[in-house]
Amino acid sequence: MPDQAPQRITDLDTLTALYGEPGAASILKEVDHIHPHYRAFIEASPFAALATCSPDGLDVSPRGDPAGFVHIEDDKTLMIPDRRGNNRVDSLRNILADPRVALLFLVPGVGETLRVNGRAEIRIEPGLLERFAMDGKLPRSVLVIHVETVFFQCSRALVRSQLWNPATQIERGALPSTGSMLADFSKGTFDGVTYDRELAGRVKSTLY
Repeated sequence: MPDQAPQRITDLDTLTALYGEPGAASILKEVDHIHPHYRAFIEASPFAALATCSPDGLDVSPRGDPAGFVHIEDDKTLMIPDRRGNNRVDSLRNILADPRVALLFLVPGVGETLRVNGRAEIRIEPGLLERFAMDGKLPRSVLVIHVETVFFQCSRALVRSQLWNPATQIERGALPSTGSMLADFSKGTFDGVTYDRELAGRVKSTLY
């Protein structure tokens, strides 16, 4: 029997017929501000993924610091220090073109995640930067996010992935090292061995 031709959904009616309507809880959980319950998740989270967009493309990048690093200025405003990185500034370039952003907060050991959508601006007032100093060093900028929607995501994805299960963790050496990848990408012109040897110290000394 020949393989069936691929079928592609191209309209909302077909999509809705396939998935049905969202349950009551899926609608009820969405609010337009940082509710006290959601504040607790943000304050407990040491990690968030920041999604941005622009006419030139999309980006999702990690953001992390000690729990509570995302400051809740008020129930409609979040602030995130932009720490040292690779200077690609993909997220910041996108925000300049399109302020819409999305955040996904993770809390170690907790199955539910928290999603925040809003609009961001890049701020560099000295007094604001000083509020986010770490080890005596200032962030280059602070993202001020004006919150539009907030809701929690149920735990199914993390339960299926066993993300917090220590038994599923793998040794870093089981995957290609960053140096070996860079050496291959450069067709051998990049010194991946030295890069790998110095990486741990470099990360430690340039966290902030």
